[in-house]
Amino acid sequence: MTAPAPARVPALPLSTRLSMLLRMFAIQGAWNYETLLGNGIAFCLEPALHRLPGGKHSPEFKAAMARQCRYFNAHPYFAAVAVGALARVELDQEPADKIERFRAALPGPLGSVGDRLIWAGWLPFCSLAALAVFGLGGGPYQVLGTFLVLYNVVHIGIRWWGLNTGWRHGLRVAAALGHPLLRQGSPHIARLAAVATGIGLPLALQEVIGPGRAFTGIVLAASIVGGAAVVRLKNRIEGWRLTLFALAIVAIVSVVG
Repeated sequence: MTAPAPARVPALPLSTRLSMLLRMFAIQGAWNYETLLGNGIAFCLEPALHRLPGGKHSPEFKAAMARQCRYFNAHPYFAAVAVGALARVELDQEPADKIERFRAALPGPLGSVGDRLIWAGWLPFCSLAALAVFGLGGGPYQVLGTFLVLYNVVHIGIRWWGLNTGWRHGLRVAAALGHPLLRQGSPHIARLAAVATGIGLPLALQEVIGPGRAFTGIVLAASIVGGAAVVRLKNRIEGWRLTLFALAIVAIVSVVG
């Protein structure tokens, strides 16, 4: 008995995908305490929903927009997965109750994955990498450029990947969220951030204090103590909080010195 052929993924024009991608940069523009990202999800979906039978003046379009404006909470970058998947199920014209159940199941996984990978991992790493560039003598443009390039390559890549992955998998998008990079990426990024901390903070403090100053020994001692604290605080403090604390210390030392 031959296995059934895999279902063919319907085409979504590149112009529509690009329009949805651009709108995703403003997905939090209508954020509010009642629907959170709900209005933003509908805003991002609108270009795809224009392809429903009858176009944007049809009852199907109005019903879909009303449904997608409801409460939705997820990481704003990984919400792209939801946008792609919801566009697929809406254009496949799945039953309304099925779409609503599917939509209600998406926020939890998309929120937890995004928080671990981005807020607790990639954002601190990019900040500390930029700090290391400062410590190596980089100017303002080099420091800012390092952060922006590193952060936005991943940030924009996640949005584009999420949109296409959600569209391709539709109702079966949970399989894509089980990818090893998403499940196991956070510890690896945390290790990168730890390396960046060990390199960036001593270099940055040395740059602020300057050579030949009496504070050099204090800097080295503080680096050792700080490294031990990072190890002890593992899984007890969020990466972005630790990064902001370290940056605040650098700013205070630079002013005092």
